[in-house]
Amino acid sequence: MAWFRRRPVAGSRPDRATEKADFQHLEQFVKSRRGVEAFLEPKTTVTETTVVLIAHDGEWTRRRVPSMDAARSWGNRVGVPVYDVALVGYPKRMREYNERRKREGEAAADADATNGS
Repeated sequence: MAWFRRRPVAGSRPDRATEKADFQHLEQFVKSRRGVEAFLEPKTTVTETTVVLIAHDGEWTRRRVPSMDAARSWGNRVGVPVYDVALVGYPKRMREYNERRKREGEAAADADATNGS
């Protein structure tokens, strides 16, 4: 019986064609911001291995990577320190950035409601 056979999830192929575009995005992030650090997130049952780049002000971006080793090699090549998020956690500046963005979004929504938008 095929009851427990796993079906492939759409877009979850590890050899997906956008891998090159993902690394290009990460490199552009590094080039356009200062104080960037990389934080590796391990593969889970829901997501593939990912890397989160966090700039000096807490701005961040996340992309899938083929493996932890590939991300470490990439980080060494572009000169970005690479940390394992399971060991060190996310930096405070990322949480502060998310809070600022949330407050700005709430303020913008309040302004739109006041202006009748």
